[in-house]
Amino acid sequence: MQLVINTYGSYLRKKDECFLVKNDDKEFEVSAKKVESIVITTGAYLSTDAIKFAMENNIDVVFLDEFGNPYGRVWHSKLGSTTLIRRRQLEIAETEAGLELAKSWIVQKFDNQIELLKRLANSRPEKESKILEYASSLDSIKTKLGQLGGTLEEKRGTIMGLEGSGGRVYFEALSFITPERFEFEGRSRNPAKDEFNCFLNYAYGVLYSMVEKACILAGLDPYVGFIHTDNYNKKSLVFDIIDMFRTYADQTVVYLLSQRKVKKEHRDEIKGGFTLNKEGKVVLISALNETFDKTQRYKGRNIKNRDTIQFECHRIANELIK
Repeated sequence: MQLVINTYGSYLRKKDECFLVKNDDKEFEVSAKKVESIVITTGAYLSTDAIKFAMENNIDVVFLDEFGNPYGRVWHSKLGSTTLIRRRQLEIAETEAGLELAKSWIVQKFDNQIELLKRLANSRPEKESKILEYASSLDSIKTKLGQLGGTLEEKRGTIMGLEGSGGRVYFEALSFITPERFEFEGRSRNPAKDEFNCFLNYAYGVLYSMVEKACILAGLDPYVGFIHTDNYNKKSLVFDIIDMFRTYADQTVVYLLSQRKVKKEHRDEIKGGFTLNKEGKVVLISALNETFDKTQRYKGRNIKNRDTIQFECHRIANELIK
């Protein structure tokens, strides 16, 4: 589970073999064995004992800003695995094998999006025909992607163009699917221009922190990307890999909107748009945890959705070093 602290002024410390969380309203203990990560979304106090306890139990502490973007994390200083993996990342990125690996991640993203749209179409007979048209358009873009050959340096612009076209089709479909009150005009970030993107941006922030942790545990260097180019302090590989898992966040937000679980009281107006408030974060984090804890059949085994992220990062690392 993720231990989420989103009440201003909360206090986190170690008590015996548990984390103790205190705020003005309540006090509770959580066993370290149940915690996979600690997410801090607002002003809180942390004892050094709690931080050391988290490190000893392989629990990362992630800090999110008001938009859900991770701006820092506390993590132990050990490498996740052999440095050979990092060397292979740099070597393969310049080869045709690097292009094929990167293409496989984007193909997986398109497959997940198509599968999600088809599932949503099944429960919306009045919109089914139009939704399936969107899915067909995504499939055509995926086919064009699969036909690309060469190296990443040669095809990066084409890949980004196809991704952009697919994104516009996909989010137009999600807008069509959501209730009329929540329809939106494409993606908007920092700040969100509407409630859909307000919830989705924060959900992506939570997912981003999970993917970064999975990369570290697998021994992958988060800063050495394939599709996304290397920039100072930019975790390019995280942006590459996260695409395979975005539908976990997408389906959660669509569910919340479709079930009318999103209220105006869940977001605050700020200059240029909206931001998710404390009440909205509670609703979203609870729904995300339900999504991540669901079990699916994945690569021949039954595992939780959240574990597929670590599974894929380890698979990528193993593929790099054979």
